[in-house]
Amino acid sequence: MIPEDDKVFLRKRWRELRDKYAELRFETPKGPVRDDAHVQNLMVNDHEQVILIDFEACCFDRPEWDLMVTAVEHHGLGWQTDAQYADFLGEYGWDLFDWPGYETRRGLEEFGMTTWLMQNVTEDERTAQEYQRRIAGLRNDGGPRNWRPC
Repeated sequence: MIPEDDKVFLRKRWRELRDKYAELRFETPKGPVRDDAHVQNLMVNDHEQVILIDFEACCFDRPEWDLMVTAVEHHGLGWQTDAQYADFLGEYGWDLFDWPGYETRRGLEEFGMTTWLMQNVTEDERTAQEYQRRIAGLRNDGGPRNWRPC
């Protein structure tokens, strides 16, 4: 069960993020976007070829949507090592951390990571505890993120 004050907070946060998003200026042209590009959606076959999986959210949009997942997981959550992130940047050549829209997109990414998990809080105690960590992080925007992958 999600407390009513969390729901009120999330609605307010969504409106704030929506308004900030409307002001963003993107630096890249639209193109194919995976919209959930992170290392958990990669597989390596017997020939050491990397294969991208899980395509239900593919669309035609800005590359910042794909790049932000890994940027947030590295800069904000520490889920990739510096070496892993450097390899990622070597392929893309651009760190969104340097983009003026980073904080807004980070907010949207973290909002999505929290609300996605929120739907599963009744499944088990581990998920409920992770939701509590994430909603606390959203409430303290400048605080550290001790979130765990789910």
